[in-house]
Amino acid sequence: MNTAIKVNHLTKIYKLYDKPIDRLKESLHPLKKQYHKDFYALNDVSFEIKKGETVGIIGKNGAGKSTLLKIITGVLNPTSGGVHVNGRIASLLELGAGFNPEYTGVENIYFQGSLMGYTRAEMEAKVEDILAFADIGDFVYQPVKMYSSGMFARLAFAVAINVDPDILIVDEALSVGDMAFQEKCILKMKSMLNSNRSILFVSHSLPSIRNFCHKAIWVKDGKMVMQNEAHVVCEAYSDYMKQSNDTKDKQKIEKNTIIDNQKNDKTIAIQDVALSKSTYFTDEDIELTISLRFNKEAYDYAIGVLIYDDEGRLVTLFNTIRDDIKINSMVNNIKLLIPKNDFLGGEYFVTVSISDTQGMFSYDNEDYIAKFDIKSKMAQSNLPISEGVFRSKHEWNL
Repeated sequence: MNTAIKVNHLTKIYKLYDKPIDRLKESLHPLKKQYHKDFYALNDVSFEIKKGETVGIIGKNGAGKSTLLKIITGVLNPTSGGVHVNGRIASLLELGAGFNPEYTGVENIYFQGSLMGYTRAEMEAKVEDILAFADIGDFVYQPVKMYSSGMFARLAFAVAINVDPDILIVDEALSVGDMAFQEKCILKMKSMLNSNRSILFVSHSLPSIRNFCHKAIWVKDGKMVMQNEAHVVCEAYSDYMKQSNDTKDKQKIEKNTIIDNQKNDKTIAIQDVALSKSTYFTDEDIELTISLRFNKEAYDYAIGVLIYDDEGRLVTLFNTIRDDIKINSMVNNIKLLIPKNDFLGGEYFVTVSISDTQGMFSYDNEDYIAKFDIKSKMAQSNLPISEGVFRSKHEWNL
């Protein structure tokens, strides 16, 4: 059987009461009146994870990610639906979960092993590897209630990774460790992939999910929105988060249109601004055509094109003055070519300005008059070819 985890129509409902006394009222009411509201932490979630796969789970806080992991590991029982697990699970959920704070680190190693079904003799064979990986010195002989969060994470991960699990489940526990320990943990998890073991990995870091996982699951409000290859899910989730932030925090920029009947008194008027298409990929040519109408003779003019992102921030600009281009005739159609563009994924808006050659006054100006979308080009590794604010052209010499 090639399936590591199979989740079937999983639902988890919590009863929410306005006041603590409502619990008692509900339990004693002769007509079984309900005083609670049902909260669906998970609602009809189904998916399957194959052996050897690394699957990331993404979603906002409260989406149901941790509840899902707790049910898979047996910490919680579902309201309905079921989970089939094929193999031994080791998990890192909340920091310190499954540890007795009064026990020493060594005692907790044996305690964790017993919870996973190992005998004391089997754990004795693993203790040295666990202690070496945790690397917390003599603190292993102290009660874990004295540990810092970083020491807790070191010991918990050392136990989970060194008991040879078939399935490893990690819920943001590595975020408290130092960088050197995180690197050691990731390398150890990568080594598991070569032995046909499965990893279920929860993180708010999209680069971590995209770079480390084969597939990803997006959970929203207790429901599974998408399951696909990691880079596909991460891109969809990133777009959703961006749109959500736009709606909440800022007024979205809208594309404007040219009102031609207001331009007859202008010496030079912008008649049209057109892009060769509406959507481009990073590294693709962008062509912009500007159509002008001359109501009077004019030879002292310059052209500026400004590119803004969807938050109204200036990304870059193109200007004939800055490019030392002098226009000596009345040109009705001007083309701007941006070869192999360096824009990254997102929405961009174009403003066009016609000024005198000293930039002292404006003949005509059209703000946000054209709009284009950029899709990030993907490398062979299924990662975007760049991230950040822009992609700079470059060469490697190896």
